[in-house]
Amino acid sequence: MSRQKLDSTAISEKLAAVSSWEIDAGETALSRTFKFADFSEAFGFMARAALVADKLDHHPEWKNVYRTVDVRLTTHDAGGLTDLDFDLAIAMDRIASGTGSKQGG
Repeated sequence: MSRQKLDSTAISEKLAAVSSWEIDAGETALSRTFKFADFSEAFGFMARAALVADKLDHHPEWKNVYRTVDVRLTTHDAGGLTDLDFDLAIAMDRIASGTGSKQGG
């Protein structure tokens, strides 16, 4: 997997695949809030996402409060967004869609 920082053009192209995610002003991170029915579903999502993140060797910044999971993705080594961030965002969206996540901002 590429750990090369993406330029603005590549980021713009990749954003279409992760339209539910927000990008920060400096184009260095993607973020999204996932909301689930309860804590158990939120924690289950995190457990499944952790397995994917570990396989990619790319780990999210995240926090969980009851049924809400806030996620921020960036590649620290590259100083911004890389393919890995988008790959993990897409995987997390797929995982969440299978667990009853409500759309979050």
